[in-house]
Amino acid sequence: MVNSLTIVILAAGKGSRMKSPKAKVLHEICGREMLYYSIKAARAMSDDVIVVVAHQKDSVISAMERYFTGLTFVTQDTDNFPGTGGAMMDVQPKYQNVLVLNGDMPLITPKSIEQFLHSDADIVMSVITLDNPSGYGRVVIEKGHVERIVEERDADNREKTIQTVNAGVYAFKHNVLKTYLPLLRNTNAQAEYYLTDVIALARRDGLVIAPLYVEEVEFKGVNSKYDLAQSEMIMMDRLRRTWMDAGVIMQLPETIYLEEGVIFEGECIIENGVRLCGESLISNSHIKAHSVIEDSSVKNSDVGPLAHLRPLSVLEDTHVGNFVEVKKSTLTGVKAGHLSYLGDATIGEGSNIGAGTITCNYDGVKKYQTLIGKNVFVGSDTQLVAPLEIADNVMIAAGTTVTAGKYESGILILSRTPIRKVEGFFSKFFGKGK
Repeated sequence: MVNSLTIVILAAGKGSRMKSPKAKVLHEICGREMLYYSIKAARAMSDDVIVVVAHQKDSVISAMERYFTGLTFVTQDTDNFPGTGGAMMDVQPKYQNVLVLNGDMPLITPKSIEQFLHSDADIVMSVITLDNPSGYGRVVIEKGHVERIVEERDADNREKTIQTVNAGVYAFKHNVLKTYLPLLRNTNAQAEYYLTDVIALARRDGLVIAPLYVEEVEFKGVNSKYDLAQSEMIMMDRLRRTWMDAGVIMQLPETIYLEEGVIFEGECIIENGVRLCGESLISNSHIKAHSVIEDSSVKNSDVGPLAHLRPLSVLEDTHVGNFVEVKKSTLTGVKAGHLSYLGDATIGEGSNIGAGTITCNYDGVKKYQTLIGKNVFVGSDTQLVAPLEIADNVMIAAGTTVTAGKYESGILILSRTPIRKVEGFFSKFFGKGK
């Protein structure tokens, strides 16, 4: 962490090109709002992080306070001072060095930020070299210094051949901002105050403006749903690589969906098509193909293929097979091989759940608990009607409906309708001779 750096993150915009009622910076990438990633990178580098908000500011502040403490939020006066320059008007940096980031740059990293600290220039401006710079403002660089920024519509034929464009991140000396922010004017087509005008004013007065060549991928802004999807793919590849480097085995990793909050411990195998979401923990476990795990904990267990752990499920030393759905349940030392729904349940060690078993945990108004002890054998096609408590060492016969109540240890629970046989029915129903 650099204790002489203030980082300001601009997160006030609506993001109209996202075509969504949601604030732009709250759109998610790998399970977290994109602004989260900008703040995470900033917090790794500075103890003074300022977030400028305006559009849906309460939602933005609330979302970020779920993850971070000690942030400073500044509300931009967008009615009187719109634009990137206006966003900086009320910012009070703690330190002399001020880095300005954008909240729609989720791929930024601490290493990217550190690059700005290697220059003593009055302003350091990030630039990217593009094969096709069409549509971007060109950055004119002479003798290693930024001379000016030329918008494409104002560029002459020679300037249009320039491939260096503005990447949108700047480092300023605080006194530069104090001097030039009050001089900004909004006499432009958008009637906005532009931070880039500070650069023009500073260059006019002979200040040193150093270009910093950066990688496009890390400074990629998100301005559309397509950009969002592209950024998520890049972020997910980073996450997968990080965990594989830490020892996780991923089969066909490009098919595995992985969110920021997922944690792995020990030796884990993740097969193709798996979706791991939320604050899930996978410890010394095997998650088989096309399973979905949401906000759940899996330890020393195997899940799937084609299983679904819904939020708040906890599995330990357990086998959950194909087409088993578990919701808000704790299974310890359990086998549930296939075709079952276990919701709002606690099931003890050594118990076996037969195919087609379901917990009937919802009566249309409330949800109820099912408690199953140790060494309980649940036969196939059993309905467990909650609220229900079954003691240890119980057998439940196949096809039984276990009604709500308490059942003591050592018993057999059986409900069967007597078989009725009707002689000659087949030929009567389908007709003689068939």
